[in-house]
Amino acid sequence: MSEDLKRGLDYIGVCCVFFCHDGQGNLLLHKRSANCRDEQGCWDCGGGSMEFGETFEEAACREISEEYGTAPLEIQFVTTRNVLRENNGQPTHWMANIFVAKLDPTLVKNGEPEKIEELGWFPFDTLPEPLHSQLTRHFVAARKTVGF
Repeated sequence: MSEDLKRGLDYIGVCCVFFCHDGQGNLLLHKRSANCRDEQGCWDCGGGSMEFGETFEEAACREISEEYGTAPLEIQFVTTRNVLRENNGQPTHWMANIFVAKLDPTLVKNGEPEKIEELGWFPFDTLPEPLHSQLTRHFVAARKTVGF
């Protein structure tokens, strides 16, 4: 494939999305910086593209470590969602593998300050705004399956 093909635009992108919680009813979200490819300034759960040869769980654990500077204490696969949406008027297509992960909040730090403007812990029923366009859909799937 050509180097200038873009995941999610020119071919289906495969990613892992994760909802990190502290086991006490709080969800870790981050505010997307101006350097993110889309939905800058929106609150989002973590996520990222898979690398060649990774399992879904390996990708999720790697991304959690990169974004939040710590490994999950527990991680559970929830479901896969077929995500069709638009970004700047262009259709995008992603397969999102959704996970729920428990983290130790004392170990969490911003591992990607160029992409993450702010971190915050929020009660499950009091999420900040604006939210990433897919967060609510992903969260409903995660909450139904895991029951948090």
